[in-house]
Amino acid sequence: MDEQFLDALKALAEPHRLKLCWLLIHVDQKITVAEAMDVTGETQYNVSRNLKMLYKAGLLAQEKRGKWVYYTLNQQTEPHWKSLVLSVRQLPPDDFGDVSKRCQIRLDMRVDNECVVGPNSEEWVSRVE
Repeated sequence: MDEQFLDALKALAEPHRLKLCWLLIHVDQKITVAEAMDVTGETQYNVSRNLKMLYKAGLLAQEKRGKWVYYTLNQQTEPHWKSLVLSVRQLPPDDFGDVSKRCQIRLDMRVDNECVVGPNSEEWVSRVE
């Protein structure tokens, strides 16, 4: 039995991690913890922990650039992994509120496609009010 696949299933059973995975599938961009915090409204501790769990389960890849760690969907090659990602991709958008819209607003704050603003900044708050 593929232990990492079981870990992925367990990780996706938690609603906040499922939302993060769904978001990364649909925005098709790398996001930082700070960006994910603003998009989901979750604390730094929860977002970091959830992204790390998805990473350890093999669903995400991470890349450190400067002070930021960027997370993105891991490219899957095995059929059962591809099916798992596809099943998350096909979940109805209505189940995830406005996270896609909020994410696009947050990604638009980047400079040269790099995160330059920490979480809960005045700029973020003014854009979502």
